[in-house]
Amino acid sequence: MYIVHSTFQVPVEKADEVISIYHNRSRLVEKATGFQRFLLLQNEKKAGELTVFMEWDSKEDFLVWVSSEDYKRIHELEKKYPDQELAAIIPTITRYKVVST
Repeated sequence: MYIVHSTFQVPVEKADEVISIYHNRSRLVEKATGFQRFLLLQNEKKAGELTVFMEWDSKEDFLVWVSSEDYKRIHELEKKYPDQELAAIIPTITRYKVVST
């Protein structure tokens, strides 16, 4: 199993807008081979800190996803988002290999 976290900061007053974007996301990732689960997490103490949590069967499956046309299409749309402050946010990515359950 392979876990990927993508954590980013948004202005607190825009957190609900970003949550809504994720709630209405394309869900293309759900069709990717090896994809298991997607969660959007909001920090309880820092409302502007959001984390995308994705669970995969393997690192290889995740790497196939990030090189796919669907992945590229989704992330190109993000760059064109009308709110350029949100479009310019660069997340911190952390990857984990699950070693025990």
